[in-house]
Amino acid sequence: MNSNITILVVDDEEDILEFVGYNLRNEGYNVITSNNGLGAIEMAEIHAPDLVILDVMMPEMDGIVTCEKIRTLPDLKNTLITFLTARSEDYSQIAGFEAGADDYITKPIRPKVLVSRVKALLRRKGGVELSDTIEVGDLSINKEKHQVIFRGNEITFAKKEFRLLELLVSKPGKVFTREEILEKVWGSDLVIGDRTIDVHIRKLREKLTSSYIKTVKGIGYKFEH
Repeated sequence: MNSNITILVVDDEEDILEFVGYNLRNEGYNVITSNNGLGAIEMAEIHAPDLVILDVMMPEMDGIVTCEKIRTLPDLKNTLITFLTARSEDYSQIAGFEAGADDYITKPIRPKVLVSRVKALLRRKGGVELSDTIEVGDLSINKEKHQVIFRGNEITFAKKEFRLLELLVSKPGKVFTREEILEKVWGSDLVIGDRTIDVHIRKLREKLTSSYIKTVKGIGYKFEH
């Protein structure tokens, strides 16, 4: 079913390559691997993968630089890139998104989360979400129906709450600055108070009864599961 989809996995740790490759091959994907940035760029040029899963911390050429170089190759402009990163690397994540990453997967890697994130990324290949539904872990968001299902229960959200949740979940792991949130959720609406975002974030946390929404001090917020 997925054998026509090629995923390039890049990490300098052999056990990570084996672990990720094993779980993705079990889902039917064609998996190729590299243990360094230069090799990854060469393999990407040869195989034109649909998705690159790229470790941030690698010797000689790190994942950020590798991502930037892949993004300069015209034939790979539609290739999706997701980073593997430790939970504490918030600033690396920001740099990664600036370099052109589409998503993040945090270590330690959980097989179900890995497969779920890969499927979600491939659904929006080319920058278009092919489904009206975004599914991340126990959370399902149907944009057309304005419906949120969490752990099997439907939860009601006000319009701005829904738009804020949809934004955060659209790129799990990405840190959205307060300025981005204001622009994308409130847009050209009347000027709002400085605390409005904080109030809406608190309401999301109360309704989801989870710690999915993280505060990145001095920067903004991100969704992580």
